[in-house]
Order: sequence, then C-alpha cells, then structure tokens
Amino acid sequence: MQTGKASRTALRVAIRRAAHQVIDHPLVLDDPIALRLIGPGFANDPGLANDMERAKHRVARDFRAFMVVRSRYAEDQLAAAVAQGVTQYVILGAGLDTFAYRNPFPALRVFEVDFPATQEWKRAMLAEAELTVPASLTFVPLDFEHRTLSDGLREAGFDQSSAAFFSWLGVVPYLTLDAFRATLAAIAQLPAKTAVSFDYGLSRETLGPLRRLALDALSRRVAAAGEPFRLFFSPDELERALRGAGFRRVEQLDGGQLNERYFKGRTDGLKLPNPGLGMLATAWV
Repeated sequence: MQTGKASRTALRVAIRRAAHQVIDHPLVLDDPIALRLIGPGFANDPGLANDMERAKHRVARDFRAFMVVRSRYAEDQLAAAVAQGVTQYVILGAGLDTFAYRNPFPALRVFEVDFPATQEWKRAMLAEAELTVPASLTFVPLDFEHRTLSDGLREAGFDQSSAAFFSWLGVVPYLTLDAFRATLAAIAQLPAKTAVSFDYGLSRETLGPLRRLALDALSRRVAAAGEPFRLFFSPDELERALRGAGFRRVEQLDGGQLNERYFKGRTDGLKLPNPGLGMLATAWV
C-alpha cells in the first residue's frame, strides 16, 4: 500500500468475509463481526452493495474462498499454539481483521500491526459500527520507514522473552524481498513455540497459461489501486528462505490440500480453483 493512505485491498478482503457470512453455508470462517464492520458501508454506499451481488459470480466466489480459508487456517494454527501455552498473537498488516473482537481465549493478548493511516481508518469504522475495542487488544501503528517491527512491538508492551503466534495475511506479495527477510528475522529471534502463518503467491514461471493470465489481470487491478504485487516464490524457494531465517519446521498447503481440509463435501460450489490462487504456509521457530 502507499504510505499515509488507508488500504483499499483491506476493504475488499473485509467485504468478501462479510459476503461469506450471508452467501455461503456452512461457514468456513464464522465471522459475524465482519458484517457489523462493513454493514454501515453497505447501507450508505451503492458501490459496496453492488459488491454483494458480484460476490455470487464464480470468479468472485473463488477469491472469497481463498480469503476466508486463509483466515480460518491461521486461526486454527493460533488455536494450536494457544493450546501449547502461547499467550501473544500478532496480526501483521491487520487491515480490517476482526479476530480481536471475537477472541475466545481469555489469556491471549492481541497486537494489531499496521500503517497508522489504515489503523485510523479502521478505528473510525469500528466507532461507526459501535464496536468496542477489547482490553486484550493493542494497536501498533507502525511506519516501517522509521521503526522496526521489534521496536514497535516492544514499545507496545509485547513480551519478547515469550513465544508468540503471528499471522501475516494478504501482505507478502506486496513486500520487497528485503522487507520479507527482515520480518522473518524479527520473528525467528523469538523463543521456541513461536510461529507465523501467511499466504504467498506462486512465481509466474511455475504457473500454467490460464493461471498466468489470471495473475496478470489481478496484478493490473491491484497496481491500479496503488498496491502492486512485488514478491513471489516457488515452494522450494520459500522453504529455503524460511529455513535460512532460522525456522525449524515448515508446512505448506496448496489449493488441493486446502480443499480437502476445509471444503470437502460441500454442495454450494465454494472451494479453491485448480490451479489455486496462492499457497498457505506456517513456520515454527
């Protein structure tokens, strides 16, 4: 995204999560807060209301499936980390994420890290929707040009002597390689049981002709919105990057594996397309 401006892609993701609550059954991601957060916008903006109608089309359905499954996957991994005693959750590039407002873990502290402009925009939307910020949530406005992730978290009260779980959704494709590596390094220096879940885009050369066309079209749209794609990996390249940063265990799931885990047996057609829209990964320190 552009520094100083709220993220438009974050709004599109939130719209897809809200649409999932009313269009798809059963739910992959049970997120009633998304509807409350987006609701005032649907009521007042005909353009957003039209998005709900477009959400019923196949391509929109495919993107919606990916948006909700990546959140569900990260939250499943978080639950496993909490079961092992982790009490800190950091949402990198939080955008309009709603986990903190439906957090089922009383001992879990949540840190939302994002650009200051995006957080100001989100807080205005929360106020409009009459959503109270829970005591367990800490906002971490962070301009990466002036402060490091470690410094920002430490100043916000994050305990760097304790393990944490990180989610990093919808962010990696927009980063430079240096920024990606710096974030991995900051996470990998934390204690054992620390982990991070994220999604990433496959390198163009690994894709077939149809998937390349789809990627090119999407790339043009996000670039026009001021948030161009920059970073892609093959699974082997990502594995090497994670191992090199100091992570000891890595899991990567493609569209077929995610369909088997989260969309099996559905009758409404909601699933990830083949080839998929991206990969999900988790790495443990």
